[in-house]
Amino acid sequence: MPVRSAGLLLWRDGEAGREVLLGHPGGPLFARKDDGVWSIPKGEHGPQEPALTAAYREFAEELGHSAPGGASIPLGEVRLRSGKIVQVWALEGTLDVSKIVSSPFEMVWPPRSGRVQVFPELDRAAWFDVPAAYAKLSAGQRPFLDRLTAL
Repeated sequence: MPVRSAGLLLWRDGEAGREVLLGHPGGPLFARKDDGVWSIPKGEHGPQEPALTAAYREFAEELGHSAPGGASIPLGEVRLRSGKIVQVWALEGTLDVSKIVSSPFEMVWPPRSGRVQVFPELDRAAWFDVPAAYAKLSAGQRPFLDRLTAL
């Protein structure tokens, strides 16, 4: 059975048009990467947890804040090259990105050192207009921007 992930694509209408909230992955593997590595706040869930419940949980874990209230709009799912299935909902709202506090993860770094270090799942979040978001977002998640734009 493929790994499943669920997330929320927060959006707002800004001065230059629609903007979306994306997160930059934390840790040393992404520290010097920018375009093509940002992500919709999301995370894995098991078969017993409803995907929408997981999307709200992961939003809070990755950003340190509950998602704003409002109706979540299903944007469907995509299968990534890895085989993972990602399901996303759009949600209108806003969030002060200067106040995110992401949950931590551990990894051995540097490789083969045996030294375990702790890094945030997301090291930062930012608002992007849709054209900029296409450049920042990982390619497998870009269909969600198309679907949001079509709403």
